[in-house]
Formats: sequence, structure tokens, C-alpha cells
Amino acid sequence: MSVTTLSATVLSGHYGFAEIHKLPDVNHHLLVSTKSFQPEETICTFGAKEIHAAPSRFTVQVNETQHIILQPEFLQYINHSCNPNAFFNTTTMELIALRAIVPGDEFTFFYPSTEWFMAEPFACRCGEANCIGTIKGAKELTKDVLKDYRLTDFIQRKVQQRND
Repeated sequence: MSVTTLSATVLSGHYGFAEIHKLPDVNHHLLVSTKSFQPEETICTFGAKEIHAAPSRFTVQVNETQHIILQPEFLQYINHSCNPNAFFNTTTMELIALRAIVPGDEFTFFYPSTEWFMAEPFACRCGEANCIGTIKGAKELTKDVLKDYRLTDFIQRKVQQRND
């Protein structure tokens, strides 16, 4: 479970379901739940504030050529975890709870669930037992690793094409 235990400053609340927190002494933001969600419950809908042709650290990939800046923008503070509690469904444009979420839980998602290729791979520090180490796009992960995660329709198609 991803309960936020570090002391953080609350910067603002949004839509009655989340707050942006900033960790002290670092420029690290996170989105923390202020209400409970059940598995498969829609947390919120989202859209595209901007559409880009290439990925950046602030975009979510929706298809081969479109990477969106999320609207509402505060969703950009949903960080990566190898044991995520949320999923960006880019077909229905809904953020979905993958498991029970309670107030105080940090919202997290598995970045390769939406990204075929990542502009800025990084060393994961999620601390989960199933941590995969370096986070890069789904293109770089084996089918065996990806089978444990919920993937967007686009990423599922790309994995299938790669394995055919």
C-alpha cells in the first residue's frame, strides 16, 4: 500500500478527491488522495490540455503519434510505482483505481503502462518488493514483466505486434 508517511506540505486540494503535497528539502511533488476509492472505480476523467508528437516527462502517450499534457494539470503529480494503485485508461480517458485507495494514499501509476518509449528513463526508487529497477518504456520490458500490469490498449497492441 502506498500510504504517504513522510512529512509534506500541502500545496492545494483538487476536485474534492486529492491534494498536491510537496516533500520538504526537495522539489518533489505528489498527489495524495483525500477520499476512498474501490478497485475499478473511476477516480476522475481527464483530457488533453496539449498534444505533442514526441514524449516528454510530463506527457502520457495515447497512440503512436500523440503524447498529451494532462488536463486537469494536477494529474501530472501522479508518480511512478512498480506497485501502482491507479491506471490511466487512455481509451475512455478515465483514471481508474486498481485497488482500494484510502485518504492519505499517494496516487501512483506504472509509467510503462502508457509509454512505449520514454524520453527520460530513470532509476526507480519506489521501494516495492516487485520493483523492476530502471523505468523505461514498455518497448524495453519483456512480456513476462508486462504481464503483471494493466496496460493501455495502445501498449497492449504494441506488445502484441512486437511478439508476433
